[in-house]
Amino acid sequence: MLNFNFAPFPIVETDRLILRRITNDDVNEVFELRSNPETMKYIPRPLAKTTEDALEHIAMIEEKIATNNGINWGITLKDNLKVLGIIGYYRLQPENYRAEIGYMLLPEFHGKGIITEAVKRLITYGFNDLKLHSIEAVIDPENFASEKVLQKCNFIKEAHLKESEFYDGKFLDKVIYSLLNQ
Repeated sequence: MLNFNFAPFPIVETDRLILRRITNDDVNEVFELRSNPETMKYIPRPLAKTTEDALEHIAMIEEKIATNNGINWGITLKDNLKVLGIIGYYRLQPENYRAEIGYMLLPEFHGKGIITEAVKRLITYGFNDLKLHSIEAVIDPENFASEKVLQKCNFIKEAHLKESEFYDGKFLDKVIYSLLNQ
């Protein structure tokens, strides 16, 4: 079974991006992400209503890092360290050598290849540094942009779960994509 250890926190870079630790100083950016109906459209979680909600989200991220149960990075451009998105491994399954990747990005940065670049780098991190055997992504079947990112990164559709989650008074479908370390 794998043992994850996120201390010291790994700062990860790509050609254009720095994936860095999110701190309480990023509360306004996290609030902007988590309170935006467009950003949260396919994430079945309540919208942040206050900066206190954003601070609670940051605290949850920190708790997962401290206990080695998950890791999230703030997505920033190399020339501007303002957080414009969040990416990370949300559910770690050390017994299965598997983890779930997830991400969100402010709408004004959509369509620029930022998420694809970040996902490709975290695939490398997941397989080389975390020693994962497989990475999964769980998306809303209507989230065509996310599906396109996963396909560009060589993920394969594994399942379409019908009405598998109940949120906000309705049943939601989920699609699972995965990538094996080969």
